[in-house]
Amino acid sequence: MKEDILEQLVDDYLQSRGYFTQHNLKFRPRADHPDFKSQQDSNHSDIDVIGLHPKLSGFDRVWVVSCKSWQSGFDVRAKLSEITENKIRSGRESWRFFRELIQPKWSEAFCAAVEALTGSTQFSYFTAVTRIKGDPSLWEKHEPFRAAVRGNPVRLLDLENMMRDLLSGMGTTVVPSQLGRTIQLLRASGASVTWRGARLSNRALEPLALSIKAGSEIPGRRS
Repeated sequence: MKEDILEQLVDDYLQSRGYFTQHNLKFRPRADHPDFKSQQDSNHSDIDVIGLHPKLSGFDRVWVVSCKSWQSGFDVRAKLSEITENKIRSGRESWRFFRELIQPKWSEAFCAAVEALTGSTQFSYFTAVTRIKGDPSLWEKHEPFRAAVRGNPVRLLDLENMMRDLLSGMGTTVVPSQLGRTIQLLRASGASVTWRGARLSNRALEPLALSIKAGSEIPGRRS
């Protein structure tokens, strides 16, 4: 299982929707960029998950996902304020968690990496979070973010909706991920596995707060 279970969940979610996925695509500003500073820009950042759908076109063909598995959730107004005011969070300047949305040299490198892998300049940029607090449109319609990703859509994606979609659509065909397979095995045991929308943990399945009841009818189960 991936070190970050949210990344694994995003991977499952995209594959269930017909996407081919790749993890941890590295990128960094080009060394000849006018604003390149070797002490700050020599270390790579990475794109957590990229999904490519062979049968779709436009913005839906490529999903680019950055995972933020903060257990406190994602407070939209607070996060925008932290970035604008350059506050320190977890020992780092807040903008550094979203550098591809903030600094042009990183935005350029980010978009170039996506195009190099997928052959597409069109994509949807998602930030996957445990829980959305507040109005997601404040983030999704923030013009500097849209400009940073060349006018492509910016979206928030929350854990609860992903889990509900996964559980409702999961049948008995073996899925490729360890997380998805674990859920299937629990269901095969006769347990009812439902999502309660609780907090996320990176270290174990139990803190996902899956509601498991032995011998119960399994909602959404396919024969």
